[in-house]
Amino acid sequence: MQKFDVLIIGSGLAGQSAALRLAPHCRVALISKRNLEDSASGWAQGGIAAVLDSQDSIEAHIRDTLVAGAWLNDEEATRFVVENGRRVIEWLIDQGVPFTKDAAGYHLTREGGHSARRVIHVADATGLAVQDTLTQKVRNNPNITVLEHHIAIDLITGDKLGKADKRCFGAYVLNNRTGEIITVGAPNTLIATGGAGKVYLYTTNPDTSTGDGIAMAYRAGCRVANMEFIQFHPTCLYHPQAKSFLISEAVRGEGGLLRLADGTRFMPEHDERAELAPRDIVARAIDFGMKKRGLDCVFLDISHKGEEFIRSHFPNIHARCLELGIDITRDPIPVVPAAHYTCGGIVSDLKGRTDLEGLYVAGEASCTGLHGANRLASNSLLECLVFAEAAVSDILGGKAMDIPELPLWDESRVTDADEEVVISHNWDELRRFMWDYVGIVRTTKRLKRAKHRIRLLMREIDEFYANFRVSHDLIELRNLVFTADLIVRCAMQRKESRGLHFSRDYPEISSKAKSTVVRRRLPARPA
Repeated sequence: MQKFDVLIIGSGLAGQSAALRLAPHCRVALISKRNLEDSASGWAQGGIAAVLDSQDSIEAHIRDTLVAGAWLNDEEATRFVVENGRRVIEWLIDQGVPFTKDAAGYHLTREGGHSARRVIHVADATGLAVQDTLTQKVRNNPNITVLEHHIAIDLITGDKLGKADKRCFGAYVLNNRTGEIITVGAPNTLIATGGAGKVYLYTTNPDTSTGDGIAMAYRAGCRVANMEFIQFHPTCLYHPQAKSFLISEAVRGEGGLLRLADGTRFMPEHDERAELAPRDIVARAIDFGMKKRGLDCVFLDISHKGEEFIRSHFPNIHARCLELGIDITRDPIPVVPAAHYTCGGIVSDLKGRTDLEGLYVAGEASCTGLHGANRLASNSLLECLVFAEAAVSDILGGKAMDIPELPLWDESRVTDADEEVVISHNWDELRRFMWDYVGIVRTTKRLKRAKHRIRLLMREIDEFYANFRVSHDLIELRNLVFTADLIVRCAMQRKESRGLHFSRDYPEISSKAKSTVVRRRLPARPA
């Protein structure tokens, strides 16, 4: 057993920024499934939205967020995040993040759904620049113990210890390199595991985005909300040699136009904002056009802006496309929608606290109320920073407590798996039927089919989990099937079409809409 003051599960922007803020005051363990650099945060291209210009306003950013979220946002949470935006950006600048500048100061770009230029960025690779800056500081901090190539299996809670208090005491963690399972105890645990894009066949997310934190918190008894709101990014590069390469929202923000193969624009037919409409509208418009005409993709064209502009604003996108034989200074970019962001997650308050004492959440794994039914572009990294800071403040302001001796992981009744092909087959089946049945446009019939298939998979995976030693792939598959179940259950609760959830059976917006909430009923403890 290893003991720390704080256990952070996940090494993206939320996890690393929390670790750096905590390190001057306590001992921190930071769990990373792969290397520290491998997270969804590092893949974020566009930037971070915040009110930094005198021509912009807090109220305008709040309104843009509420409009994009189809008015299902929690207004208090939205105001909390927006009002803290400037301060967390200044914190990143203090850490040394080299944001792009112009003659007037820091360059601000505009993205879909925003009424002003308020997205601060580092060219077209903001997440990578931020992640690299923080990672270097994390690696050099003696108070942060980095456990790379480790994956959390489950949270250790009072229920598992036979205690009446609903508290988290840490987690069981698998060392992927050695196969050893360690017990990590901490009075405070922060889930910062990111989203669940890998539940779908096509996604812009890295392979690490398997819904781990959401599934673990749900199994521990936490509320999970609004999981039906999966954001499909409208423009993922369509190319057989390119895996999950995102074409940034900023390309449309800087004048990129969506066209069919014959050069015809189609977005003005769907929304008066055309290419600057929020992502859900753009993704549905592309999906509609592709299905109506039997197309494999559509095209995003920014060639009219000129080579110098494109090379200076989108150097990474230009270079990657050029490697694949696409010169975006002359040719349009073939694109398709792909699962991009999980707007729902573990329910938390404005301090990042969940339903379990000692358990916090920050970033994409959370449901703070900021995003509502659809995330406004570049609000995600902002949410990571604001709620990581809020959770740290609450942790440091709390009472110190000792962790009891925790039981070690019991492998006495399991054996090595006889056929690993079961895991890969179930993984593939899950992702394919989620794409077909629970995609951009949904029907009740499709959701029922998905629910039935998930139930069959859950039984098979549970049996496998109970009888064989856990592996990295088995842990991820188990978490993915739990997450898929949560998405379908939330989708079946919503009897309307709003934001990212569009149902052909309920095409109208309901005036009585509220958040969908699911919670696992834990077995009652014997008296």
